Amino acid sequence: MTVRKLKMTVSYDGTDYSGFQRQPDKRTVQGMLEECLTRVTGESVTVTGAGRTDAGVHALGQVVHFETSVPIPTERWDRVMNAALPRDLQVQKVERVPPKFHARKSACWKRYRYTLDTGRIPDLFRRRFRTHYPRSLDPGQMKRAARHLVGTHDFTSLSAARASVENRVRTLYRCDILEEESNALHIEVVGNGFLYHMVRIIAGTLVDVGLKKIAPDDLPGILSAKDRSAAGRTFPPEGLVLVEVGYTPWEAEEKEFPS
Repeated sequence: MTVRKLKMTVSYDGTDYSGFQRQPDKRTVQGMLEECLTRVTGESVTVTGAGRTDAGVHALGQVVHFETSVPIPTERWDRVMNAALPRDLQVQKVERVPPKFHARKSACWKRYRYTLDTGRIPDLFRRRFRTHYPRSLDPGQMKRAARHLVGTHDFTSLSAARASVENRVRTLYRCDILEEESNALHIEVVGNGFLYHMVRIIAGTLVDVGLKKIAPDDLPGILSAKDRSAAGRTFPPEGLVLVEVGYTPWEAEEKEFPS
């Protein structure tokens, strides 16, 4: 039989998952996908993801790849999988890809969104996907600070101290503060890669700017310190969503965030 490599775009509510990566005796996105694929195909299927989201973090456009010899038509895979998956994990699209495609190594950029609910009372129907933070923030100051993060920097100060990687240089193509609705503030970042807790620490640091605890022009000094204690706190996971993974080079002058 012919073995095919398939690229699958999935969405999930990460509230009840212990992150993406498979872990013994824990409910994970990778584990759930592999369990479902094994039932559907009768094969032992391994899933590789574009990135490892933490416990409680969500995704609209996580990407995985896997190989199978089962001749299910590509256009039917989403319906087959969604009939077998739990309600908090959904397949959005399945495509056949060349053998060299790799969900993580082939990725050119990722887009994350962190959302704050600034209303006095949290939105009941969105509280699983937003961090309730009923404080008055200055979005203009936050936008000024965010501009300092765009570009190639050593993000040691904005990553977890226990992160295992040695090279902490990453490139951010965009870092924006979006006000699209009342009582909600979105922090959107696009980059070629992200360190452990990096987006959540960016969110915590920009909130400190919005509270005027940190001046916008302090951000270059925070980056150059290469010291986790120089930045703001790590914000909770529920406000973070992996929105999209891109497999063509990011062109800042052409690429705009969808509304």
